[in-house]
Amino acid sequence: MSESSAELAVSVAEVGKVFPARKGGGVSALEAVSVDIAAGEFVSLIGPSGCGKSTLMRLVADLDSPSSGTITVFGKSARQARRDQDYGIAFQQAGLLPWRTVRENIELPLQLHGVGKAARRARASELIELVGLGDFGDRHPDQLSGGMQQRVAIARSLAESPRLLLMDEPFGALDEMTRERMQTELARLRAETGAAVVFVTHSIPEAVYLSDRVVVMSPRPGRIVQVLDMKLGGAEDRTDALREDAHFFERVSAVREALHGDPASAARARGAETR
Repeated sequence: MSESSAELAVSVAEVGKVFPARKGGGVSALEAVSVDIAAGEFVSLIGPSGCGKSTLMRLVADLDSPSSGTITVFGKSARQARRDQDYGIAFQQAGLLPWRTVRENIELPLQLHGVGKAARRARASELIELVGLGDFGDRHPDQLSGGMQQRVAIARSLAESPRLLLMDEPFGALDEMTRERMQTELARLRAETGAAVVFVTHSIPEAVYLSDRVVVMSPRPGRIVQVLDMKLGGAEDRTDALREDAHFFERVSAVREALHGDPASAARARGAETR
């Protein structure tokens, strides 16, 4: 493994994905997608519905296989990275087991991989405090709000101390106020854990607020239209005050223009990034 590849959390090289169709041929979901994500970096994927954002996430997670191209995670194949538990996954629905308590849900991946009871309990207690649910460890999912359930899901994704988090619209089902609180919470967790994050979202402000870079994708077949550097500081700078900052609104406009295909957007975005 080269020194440069060791520094990358994810490397996607010329990846395409074609889903077979019943009458022959196929549906091209992704075409010639290439992007590198550094260790510790937060990168959001954004684009119109059906552009292949979630498909790309599934390929990185080894939940499906690319039709062409290659994907490596920390220099390994996606399959080996999955086997080595190098990443955690969180989806739009929390997916908690209703018969298990908060603590037991968080312990689940550790239990599945043979971690002893005492170690599981200690790690779950640590994560319950990390996500601010110290008084809710013995509650069941139906006793929690939607935002609290998502905190449990994020804690579960962190159970094995992954160096990478894959998050597919984890806050999409939440109301706006809860969503903003969860964004700030995720920024704090990222600062504390140092994990790289690949984040799928339809929300431009959410992508800008959370990300080091935003990858803008085209309609199907998904291609990368533009990669925009947010330049909004580190994870510790993602506070509520940032949402009112002029540079934040400038970056929101740049991502919106890239999504809408404004011919002048690329020039404006490049100009903003060089300032």
